[in-house]
Amino acid sequence: IYKKGDIVDIKGMGTVQKGMPHKCYHGKTGRVYNVTEHAVGFVVNKQVKGSILVKRIKVHIEHIRHSKSRDSFLKHVEENDQKKKEAKEKGTWVQLKCQPAPPREAHFVRTNGKEPELLGPIPYEFMERLVLKIN
Repeated sequence: IYKKGDIVDIKGMGTVQKGMPHKCYHGKTGRVYNVTEHAVGFVVNKQVKGSILVKRIKVHIEHIRHSKSRDSFLKHVEENDQKKKEAKEKGTWVQLKCQPAPPREAHFVRTNGKEPELLGPIPYEFMERLVLKIN
């Protein structure tokens, strides 16, 4: 199931105690570097005080699963390849970079006969009387 280079998420399963990851690795994502019969070894970043250490840990396969973090990227690449292929057939240029959302179109806001209310900061008022009442 797991191959070298796969991206996996660590999720410790309480029903299987053997080969469990330490609690600091729960929820982390790493890249597989070694696969054995029952376990998988992978590289994970671990923050220790101010520095990030690269750790190699081995965990039973029950405690990991394939990460979905790369799925959206691969889908995006597939769509871009399709667009490139279509553009090449038509002989046109196509935009492949992600574009930010454009600004909204100009429009009028209806007030239905009500006057717009001006909102502003509330003027500062010293609250000495309130402090004395509480104490």
